[in-house]
Amino acid sequence: MSRLWDKGAPLDARVLHYTAGEDHSLDDRLVAYDVEGSIAHARVLNAAGLLSDGDLSVLTQALGDIAAAHARGEWRVTLEQEDGQTAIEGLLTDKVGAVGGRIHLGRSRNDQVLTALRLYLRDAVESLRHGAHAVADALHALASRHPNVELPGYTHMQQAMPSSVALWAQGFAAEVQDDAEGLQSTQRRIGKSPLGSAAGYGTPGLPIDRSVAMTELGFPVVHEPVTAVQLSRGKAEAHVLFEVALLMTDLGRLASDLMLFYTQEFAFVTLPTAFTTGSSIMPQKRNPDVFELIRGRSMSAQACLSEALGIIAKLPSGYQRDLQLLKVPLFRGIDLALSTLDILPSALEGVSFKADNIRLDATIYAAEQANRMVVEEGIPFRDAYRRVGESLFGKK
Repeated sequence: MSRLWDKGAPLDARVLHYTAGEDHSLDDRLVAYDVEGSIAHARVLNAAGLLSDGDLSVLTQALGDIAAAHARGEWRVTLEQEDGQTAIEGLLTDKVGAVGGRIHLGRSRNDQVLTALRLYLRDAVESLRHGAHAVADALHALASRHPNVELPGYTHMQQAMPSSVALWAQGFAAEVQDDAEGLQSTQRRIGKSPLGSAAGYGTPGLPIDRSVAMTELGFPVVHEPVTAVQLSRGKAEAHVLFEVALLMTDLGRLASDLMLFYTQEFAFVTLPTAFTTGSSIMPQKRNPDVFELIRGRSMSAQACLSEALGIIAKLPSGYQRDLQLLKVPLFRGIDLALSTLDILPSALEGVSFKADNIRLDATIYAAEQANRMVVEEGIPFRDAYRRVGESLFGKK
């Protein structure tokens, strides 16, 4: 198997295993995006007079066929191919012969990979946003099912002020919607077209118009100057993972509340049987595993962010092979968030609060009483605060 960089020198067998690692299998999710970027690049070459109309037609058709075959599961990127870019170009050359060798003019794997990643991220962020809104909708529905159910509001794990199921659910819904807006903000960095920056220093000697690729791929702007492109690596990825971590933190706190409310000591809620599991030894148990794992995976999301930031920290300018390692935390963070957003709305549909079991401590209205004194008697709040405290606990 000849790789794109191969010049015929022998390679220690261990090198490919170490350098490619799992990258070839990770690239399977980028194949459709890589093909999309390759077709756009072919049109760039055509617009520059570097590729004939006939060759453009042949390459476009062949690339489309390669992507369709991959979508049908007819081929996958192998370790011997090293990465998706080598796999696609090899298949392309097998299909159309020497014409396939024209596709790489004016680009490097560096801008090729980054283009595919940004196209993937653009779609992944939209999926995350839609998932977040679905969770928020499920929380609003939960609030609507319990419009008048009181719930203690807690500070320091103590009953503090009166609240309600609706207010509790709407608070989480608002924050999850805010997380969706945060995810949308990542599109600013994602939306810069890197094609034509090649290995990071442009395409000397070629009349390449980078705006052609920008338009073809629907990017808002060209990433300029070319030397900024490799310096940006990891920043859009980390921004996405940061917003994912915030989203997962909110979902973890939601899950933590529900698990507390599910204990026998609280018994505020019932959880849907279809989303709980049993014990291998205790016949009476129904375990809130889904919610426990949501809570745990909020930490996994933070770990993905930390790993991504650690990979790019203190790298010198230009492309470095370390950047390949960003795919692992990036894909893992996105996947765990998407799987959580997929299961949570259905789980929330089956959550029911047991109003008869919810008891508010008599002292929970103390702040309200102090506020009322201020309004009705015109006294300073601190005086009202002391009077209410003395009425509840006596003078100290």
